[in-house]
Amino acid sequence: MKIEQFGANFSRRIYFSFVWSLIGFLGILILGTLGYKIVGGERYTYLDALFMTFITVTTIGYEEVIDLHHNPVGQIFTMVIAFSGIGLMTYFFSTVTAFVLESDLDTTLRRRRMEKTIKKLHGHYIVCGSGRVGRNVAAELEATHRHYVAIDESLENLEAQHDKKPSLLYLHGDASDDDVLIGANIAQARGVFAVTGDDSKNLMIGLSAKQLNPAVRVVTRCSDMRNVEKMRKAGADSIVSPDFTGGMRIVSAMIRPHVVSFLDEMLRSDNNLRVEEVVIPDRFTPCELGSLDIHRSSDFVLLAVRTSGDWMFNPPKDFLLQPGYALIAMATPHGRMELESALLGDS
Repeated sequence: MKIEQFGANFSRRIYFSFVWSLIGFLGILILGTLGYKIVGGERYTYLDALFMTFITVTTIGYEEVIDLHHNPVGQIFTMVIAFSGIGLMTYFFSTVTAFVLESDLDTTLRRRRMEKTIKKLHGHYIVCGSGRVGRNVAAELEATHRHYVAIDESLENLEAQHDKKPSLLYLHGDASDDDVLIGANIAQARGVFAVTGDDSKNLMIGLSAKQLNPAVRVVTRCSDMRNVEKMRKAGADSIVSPDFTGGMRIVSAMIRPHVVSFLDEMLRSDNNLRVEEVVIPDRFTPCELGSLDIHRSSDFVLLAVRTSGDWMFNPPKDFLLQPGYALIAMATPHGRMELESALLGDS
């Protein structure tokens, strides 16, 4: 049985056991009340009978409200009620205990399931920080069909994201801790986003990531522009200031509104159209662009090729592609994967 099925079945069993134990307890109270009212006769009220049943079932041991010293039927009835009540109360409390512990078991099973899934990832991204910037980064990765692992010290933020997206992979902890990054499978990761709200924390995340995997690309968020050089020396490949980027976007909305409108429409497109880059792998055999098995379609439009030190816009068919070059294309996620497959197919 799969772990997910086991967890779901376990939860259902506990729920139904809890409900049926409550029904059984109420049933014994009703049966006992009616029985003691009959045994006691008119001298005792229904409240006396209910109280007698309750102290018998719960084994509290108060003085008997209903006199049974010379009443064999009442004594036998009390033994039956006591035996049934003690068994039911034991079952009830064991169910309550299991009900309390069930959430911890479910969390443990889910964490183990995530750890197994994360270990199988390859070429994924690690998003360190689940604040507003981190959530926007995650949303873009999801929109372009890229796998990622979220890391944050706030379990509440991670759980809130998981409630909205049950398939979310996340780790609770300090992303600057080597063990946490190793748990996120940084050895097989393609990139790390250090996007917490603390510049010093982002600097340490970038430094730790580069020490564990020098080939990983690190993009760091920087709130104070004075820390840019420090982050670069710590190993950050790219440093982004939300304040600076936001200012540039405001200016662009004024002086080049049609370009901004086009980019906004592209981001809102149902096809998740993006300007993507596909790096030619090192094992690629140089060949002309025209000989590459690329089918022209609405899934992508090749815009340019980034060479070792220059740009070739709208490259001709006889343009020679070399390992390390990057194809720049406007593409859907399917179009990006088509380009990647073509490059790997000719490697």
